[in-house]
Amino acid sequence: MKSLLRVVLSVLLLAGGALPAVAAPAPPSEPSAAPPAAADAAWTPPLSTRGRYIVDARGERFRLRSGNWDGAQGSWNGSGDRNDPATHHAGQDSHGIPLGLDRVALPALLADFRALGLNSVRLPFSNEMLHTAAPVPDSAVAANPALRGRTPLQVYDAVVSALTEAGFAVILNNHTGTTRWCCGLDGNERWNSGRSTAQWADDWVFLARRYRDNPRVVGADLYNEVRRDTWDDPNWGLGDSHDWQAASQEAADRILTEANPNLLIVIEGINWTGIPLDGFAHGRPTLTPVRTLSHTLVVSDKLVYSAHFYGYTGPHHSGATGLGETHDARYQDMTPAQLRQTLYDQAFFVSAETGTHFTAPVWISEFGIGADETGAAPRAWFQNFTGELAASDADFAYWPLVGWSTTAQGAPGGDSWAMLRYDAAGRRTGVLDAADWRTAPWTALATAPGRTGPVPAAPAWYQLDTSHRDHVASLRTRAAGDWDVGARKAVCPDGARLAGLSHTGGYGLCSTSDLRAASGGQTVVRDETYVPAGGDWAGGYTKFQCPAGQFLIGYSERGERVSAALCAPARTALPTAGGRTVWFDRGDNRPAGAGGGDFASGHYKGQCLATEYAAGIAFTTRVGSRPSPAALLCRALPAA
Repeated sequence: MKSLLRVVLSVLLLAGGALPAVAAPAPPSEPSAAPPAAADAAWTPPLSTRGRYIVDARGERFRLRSGNWDGAQGSWNGSGDRNDPATHHAGQDSHGIPLGLDRVALPALLADFRALGLNSVRLPFSNEMLHTAAPVPDSAVAANPALRGRTPLQVYDAVVSALTEAGFAVILNNHTGTTRWCCGLDGNERWNSGRSTAQWADDWVFLARRYRDNPRVVGADLYNEVRRDTWDDPNWGLGDSHDWQAASQEAADRILTEANPNLLIVIEGINWTGIPLDGFAHGRPTLTPVRTLSHTLVVSDKLVYSAHFYGYTGPHHSGATGLGETHDARYQDMTPAQLRQTLYDQAFFVSAETGTHFTAPVWISEFGIGADETGAAPRAWFQNFTGELAASDADFAYWPLVGWSTTAQGAPGGDSWAMLRYDAAGRRTGVLDAADWRTAPWTALATAPGRTGPVPAAPAWYQLDTSHRDHVASLRTRAAGDWDVGARKAVCPDGARLAGLSHTGGYGLCSTSDLRAASGGQTVVRDETYVPAGGDWAGGYTKFQCPAGQFLIGYSERGERVSAALCAPARTALPTAGGRTVWFDRGDNRPAGAGGGDFASGHYKGQCLATEYAAGIAFTTRVGSRPSPAALLCRALPAA
């Protein structure tokens, strides 16, 4: 990530190695363009999503043009005297609070953020910071004396308030567990390194509740760069204690139900798995698993996916030089066409492929490069990468926003990657100055045209998955209690109906719908009570059919066998005669051009037309056959 290597993995420990040294590049030499104009702060919270876009409360597109204001996640490198700035990243002791408060008054910092063209700030924190009771030293807030005597969390509170009062959107980012810098085997590899998933989610509920009355705190970025620890990889969908897809779903639903239903939930892909040695499996999955297994939250218009890209890393390159380096390509080694395709394959497909179960906004919440970078390949990568962000109309956040330009003793130093660098007297250098070579590409990105104005609502699709646990995405159903005790249950989000099922695997597909009545309960169907005489639509099969006037919103299974169907009353009269049987026990049976995408990869599946509602599930208990869903009863929706 931000220093030599965000993901120095187990190979370094197993080989007894240390981080390779990095030569400092020469200073920049060429002036560039003027800084971007101030960003427009006229937006109305809360934020939500419509397809691939983030929108404000008026339905107007809100493109995240962000910076990462780091420091509260920690800066100590993990060895040596913690009170010695030399043992901290770039010689900057952040004292566990956002950087720069010792050098610049908050109003001046925020004015510089605005001059960069930012409208939002990703604000990292550590779990340890939330529980630290000791106040920060006065020197850490020397330029902001009103913050003296406050704990790190209280300083964080003040920063959140200042940002939001100035009109910025704030996205809270759980960056680390322990308050220290990243990149090796540092205890920050997974969300549950050093704590349980439940404890991690507890911290999120605490912080989300803390700011729920501040509407410009708009998002919860659940965890930064999930990666391998010494022995174990994270995974996406295996159902164990390292399952990031499941853990992020659990935390997201808890935040939305227990703390603040208005927050965007930002879920990053997996940053690294495997051992970075030639001949060993290793790589950076990023968002590739989303194509087959996405998230369906209890508040369905709040999901944002994110990914990070740095030129010195690659799809299979950890970013190391020397020990831990492989012969895989780095992003900066790619041609513009190769980079474009790789970015699409790893992240941009999520927003580019609309009308699927995984369609969502993608926020490139970290990328960056040093002001002192002189290498042709890294510079070309930054130009190409920012060009791709502009061309794809992507949401983005530069890392880092603030850094020092001198050491604590006043000598030249600090973090050359920072957009804004301040010396001990508060004098600024960086992207707002023409001498910084990054100014031109940043300006082009920050001022690039993109979609603005109202984003119309469009049909949305949601995936259900009961392969390892319940997936009840309906708040109304949750409030009614467990409707099939002991079975694995799946229910569409409120405002959606069941549109498709898989024969095996326990997958379902939901589509947005205003079909459900505003009041009235739900019906659990466990037998053929509601199949009318002469209405055998799946001869020889058991049929769980909804009562007249109701439609399918969920299903349950015990093992492979269908256990029950869940139906809800419609707000308008539904056609109850006729319909068609959609079989999918021997192959896929989805309409041509059906929305939702492949919601059960590798499994047979069936789906009703967009102009139909699902009214029943059929299955067989015949010896030698699977007792899983085999057919759907699809009936015409009422005319609009």
